[in-house]
Amino acid sequence: MKFKIFVFAFLTMIFVGCKSDTNSTSDNHIHETNNIDEAHIHSEEVKIQYTSYSNDVEVFAESDPFVIGHKSNVLAHFTRLPDFTALEKGSVTMRLIIFGKETTRTLLKPTRKGIFSFTIIPENIGTGELLFDIITDKGEFQLSIPSVKVFSDEHDAIHIAEAAIVTAPSAISFTKEQSWKIDFATEEATSEPMGQVIKTTAQIHSAPNDEVLVTAGTVGVVILSDYGILEGKEVTKGQPLFSISGSNLIDDNSKVRFIEAQNNFELASSQYERTKELAKENIVSKKELQNAKNQYKNTKVVYDNLKINFSTSGQSVASPVDGYIKQLLVQNGQYVEVGQPIVSISQNKSLFLHADVPQKYHSILDNINSATIRTMYDNQTYTLDGLNGKIISYGRTTNNHNFLIPINLEIDYIQGFMPGSFVELYLKTIGNEKALTVPNSALLEDHGNFFVFVQITPELFEMREVKIGVTDGIKTEILKGISEKDRVVSKGAVHIKLARGTGALDAHSGHVH
Repeated sequence: MKFKIFVFAFLTMIFVGCKSDTNSTSDNHIHETNNIDEAHIHSEEVKIQYTSYSNDVEVFAESDPFVIGHKSNVLAHFTRLPDFTALEKGSVTMRLIIFGKETTRTLLKPTRKGIFSFTIIPENIGTGELLFDIITDKGEFQLSIPSVKVFSDEHDAIHIAEAAIVTAPSAISFTKEQSWKIDFATEEATSEPMGQVIKTTAQIHSAPNDEVLVTAGTVGVVILSDYGILEGKEVTKGQPLFSISGSNLIDDNSKVRFIEAQNNFELASSQYERTKELAKENIVSKKELQNAKNQYKNTKVVYDNLKINFSTSGQSVASPVDGYIKQLLVQNGQYVEVGQPIVSISQNKSLFLHADVPQKYHSILDNINSATIRTMYDNQTYTLDGLNGKIISYGRTTNNHNFLIPINLEIDYIQGFMPGSFVELYLKTIGNEKALTVPNSALLEDHGNFFVFVQITPELFEMREVKIGVTDGIKTEILKGISEKDRVVSKGAVHIKLARGTGALDAHSGHVH
């Protein structure tokens, strides 16, 4: 009995032991399977991001880690510069070069708008270069990404790639597809000379040599040629503008003078012809012939002069130049005197800017070498060089009525610049010291504080507070907050600010399309 019990216990122990071994083996199998699944998940999630720029194209690529003999996907976003729009047409060849050995893939068109999806199997281990050769209707371009690594082991590749992921806890996700739909751009913060800037307001005037004043050549009543003779109306050289009629005047009647001049000319012409015939037969003396000739010429000069500008209906006045009617100085039917201004015509070839600056800037006015002009109605900004402008003069004295110093500039005419209106003027002096600057469009203001969005990657942006210095109307000096070569959002920053509500991007999530 005892033997049986012992045997049973021994067999039970063996059975339990076997069962325990079986469970252990099963657990090990499950653990190994989980490791495989985890590695697979990691390989799916971990992406290496590459960015490169030329003057014409930007590439932002997200790639599986490169492992020899393993298939990797490279999702490349191509953006045209400088307008930051998607590359919609063209072919791209991707070349992975490791120690001189190339693995090449070519796509003849985008997989989707702006996006090329490459599949590549690296054939060599080491560190090399990833090249993109782009052929478009605008030309051929090449982008290079150096220091690209191909690993021998997938596990090592994934972990090294994970360690290389760029993290920014407060960063905002804004995809390339989003940026392609708006007016968007980025630009590097640069260090450049910036001198002292004088900000003031300038009034636009027609340049003195650009305006023509048409005056009355006789006394009479103004009769406008038609209702099209209005301020702002375009006129051409030789186009009739108005006439001055004196037919109802008792004194200095232009109609009477014209008819009198015509009659005198016709009489003198007849007498001169008759005298010439008589002189051939020596019936009249040479002196009489000369007197008749002089009388004829004198009356002809008077008549021709009146005939050019006058008729029986009065003086006819035409535009002497091409341009626009700036100001109509009389009304239809108004009596005018000789020399009285009737209409002002602007040729709109050049404009005159007049500004006043405080006396404290008098010592640096000689150093002003450029200017920026900003319109108040649409916030457009122009440079003095861009408008072929120049500084004409500035005041050397002040007077009792105005203690400011006048300064005058001349620029080419541009549509929308109306004489009499005002613009903001930034007068810039020559500077030797360099300043870190960003475009004014990159700055966002919130309760007196200024911010910029710094690009971490082309799809990840960080909002940073900055301390600003002087501005020239186009760029602003940054005293604190960013460094040189930081790439900031110069257009579309407001859209990224609005995207903050969607939450920050998980750095490990990869790019999903």
